[in-house]
Amino acid sequence: METRIAAISLIVEEPASVEALNGILHEYAPYVLGRMGIPYREKGVNIICVAVDAPQNAINALTGKLGRLSGVSAKAVYSRSEKTEETNRRIKNENC
Repeated sequence: METRIAAISLIVEEPASVEALNGILHEYAPYVLGRMGIPYREKGVNIICVAVDAPQNAINALTGKLGRLSGVSAKAVYSRSEKTEETNRRIKNENC
């Protein structure tokens, strides 16, 4: 299956949505490469970036679910190239 590398950027303005946000990210954990969160206390928001390697439909679904949470804005930016399972296996073997 072809996968894409993407960064999903989130602005969280509603602290009550954080538990649901973490639950959704846990659902998609196999695709998550890493995440970084920055609390911006002066403005009362949290800025989160989640790096993923997943099929395009999974990235779209994840971004949509996150963006539908109250007080959460979500946008995804994608790499230009698509990777196949064979490419991923080859890269993994070269790095061993």
